[in-house]
Amino acid sequence: MSEKTLNLIKESEAGWVDLRFTDTQGKEQHVTIPSTEVDENFFEEGKMFDGSSIAGWKGINDSDMILMPDDSTSVLDPFTDEETIILRCGILEPATLQGYTR
Repeated sequence: MSEKTLNLIKESEAGWVDLRFTDTQGKEQHVTIPSTEVDENFFEEGKMFDGSSIAGWKGINDSDMILMPDDSTSVLDPFTDEETIILRCGILEPATLQGYTR
């Protein structure tokens, strides 16, 4: 499902999507991408990121992780100068597509 987010991007003419998640220490982390990267496939494939960049998560030799967006969470960020969509994400292990359990 991606209908909510795709409609919100179109209606608001958002140029950015802020992918957010909370790390194991309770700190909110984020990655901002151009809204042109968000399509139907994005909600099936997610966005790869480097898990070693998050304190205490992964070693550099095994750091690939997937941000998997949750379409039901998309909202327009009221605090940005440019139209930006906030989208919460789950974290998956790429080898198993299971949630990260650190």
